Amino acid sequence: MDFFGTIMGPFKWLVSAVMVGIHDVLSTTGMPAASGWTWTVSIIGLVLIIRAALIPVFLRQVSAQRRMRLLQPDLKKLQDKYKGKTDQLSRQAMAQEQMALYKEHRTNPLSACLPMLIQVPFFFALFQVLSGIPAAAREARGIGAMTHEQAVQFDDSSIFGAPLSASVLHGGGGDQVAVLVLTIVMILAMTASQFITQRRIVARTVPDEAADNPLARQQRVILYILPLVFGVGGVLFPIGVLIYWTTTNLWTMAQQFTIK
Repeated sequence: MDFFGTIMGPFKWLVSAVMVGIHDVLSTTGMPAASGWTWTVSIIGLVLIIRAALIPVFLRQVSAQRRMRLLQPDLKKLQDKYKGKTDQLSRQAMAQEQMALYKEHRTNPLSACLPMLIQVPFFFALFQVLSGIPAAAREARGIGAMTHEQAVQFDDSSIFGAPLSASVLHGGGGDQVAVLVLTIVMILAMTASQFITQRRIVARTVPDEAADNPLARQQRVILYILPLVFGVGGVLFPIGVLIYWTTTNLWTMAQQFTIK
């Protein structure tokens, strides 16, 4: 197993174990075990569990955003102090003073990205599990905590005619028109919620009077780049991964609007 696979192994097992656990609970309540909707609710449940566990991290993120906003006048003064100075010593001095300000205010520009960074291993783990399910179903083996029987169930399950393990570029059976339409709908929901959330982060972090400083420019780049990345990359993701990412983006957007 390669180094990346070794690192992702525990995350793959945890992600699949949570999905299987929720699926088993839903099955005992009367939902069909082989239904795509049962597995869809299992994926949504996985998101809710992960995001609920990250609420303390999100609250620290909000606090860090507030400190970044309070820091803007000092950053503006620092920017004015070194305006027009492009020599190496000036750039180093400016960077050192900027880091000192971040340390004094106990924050940094990456604070707003922390919850998303923590989710990245779980996202890749789910991507690997769902992408590997068709092969596991064919080769009579399980994947992660999912048994071979459950892999077959998932591989055969679909919603609106689109298999959960299918993607636009890699196929996966089922109605390809349904796969394309469902992918487009979820990409639009995913990117729109990502854009709204990031715009709210920018408004909370950067005051109007600091709109031209480096942090503001960095935040504006993120504002437009992240939705673009997820929008373009969405055609590579299985439907199940798109369900996960759309749900987590909607959760994040709701948190931004409800928690102050």
